[in-house]
Amino acid sequence: MTDDTHTPFEPHIPFEQGETALLVDRKKRRYLVQLATDKDFHCHAGVIPHSEIIGKSEGTELRTNKGSYFTALRPTLSEIVLKMPRGAQVIYPKDLGTILMTADILPGARVLEAGVGSGALSMTLLRAGATVIGYEKREDFQERAVSNVNKYCDPETAARFHTEVRDVYNGIDEIGIDRIVLDLPEPWNAVGPACEALRPGGILCAYTPSIVQATQLRERLEDSPFGMCDTIEVLHRGWYIEGAAVRPNHRMVAHTGFLTSARLLTPT
Repeated sequence: MTDDTHTPFEPHIPFEQGETALLVDRKKRRYLVQLATDKDFHCHAGVIPHSEIIGKSEGTELRTNKGSYFTALRPTLSEIVLKMPRGAQVIYPKDLGTILMTADILPGARVLEAGVGSGALSMTLLRAGATVIGYEKREDFQERAVSNVNKYCDPETAARFHTEVRDVYNGIDEIGIDRIVLDLPEPWNAVGPACEALRPGGILCAYTPSIVQATQLRERLEDSPFGMCDTIEVLHRGWYIEGAAVRPNHRMVAHTGFLTSARLLTPT
C-alpha cells in the first residue's frame, strides 16, 4: 500500500503501510498507531520506528531505544473504541455488545442511527453487517464519525455507512427501516418519527445515561404503537486471578447508561 487507506482484515499477512497497529507494553498499556514508513512511535518508554513494525507479523515483540518492550497486534473493535479520536463521549464496549443483541443487528439489516457522535456505535453496527444511515445534527460530530469509520473499517464495510447532518426529531425520510438505534438527550421526541419509519416488528433501541431519560422514554412508548418494552443496565466486573489469589477486581465498569428497547407492533 502507498496511501493511508485501511486494509481489509487479513490477520495472516504482516502489518502494512497505512494499517492501524496496537502496541501493548508489559504493564498492558495500549497505544493505537497508524503505520507510515517515515514516522516513529514516541512515548515515555522510548521510540520505535514504524518501519520496524511494517512487514512483521502480529504478536511480534519490539524494543524501544530505551530498552522497553512492546507487543504489536491488530486492535480489536473494543480497543479501537476506547482509544480512537473522539469529540463526543463514546458508548462503552459492554453496552455496544448488548445493543447488538437487544436490537438484533444482523447482516443486511437497514439501521437508522441517530446521534452518531464519534462513530463507535456506527462501527459496531457496520461490523455486524448492517447498512447504517446516520443522522447527526452537529456537523463536527458527523465529520469525526465518518473519519473514524473510514480510518478503522475496511472500504467495503465503510461503504455501508451513509450520514446526514440533520435532527431526527424533525422526522425520518427513510421508510421500512429494520432497526432504529438512538443516542440522544431526548429520545422520546424520536418515537413519533420512528413509528413512521420502522417496518412492523422493527426494533427501537435507545441508550440513555440517566434513569430520568429512560423513564420519560418508557412513558412515551407506552402511549404509542410500540410494545414489548424493556430497560436494562449492564455492569461489567473483572476478576483478579494470580495463583491462589482469586478475587473480584477492586474497580469495575458499573453504571454507564440504560438500554431501552421496544418493538413496533401496530402498523401506522
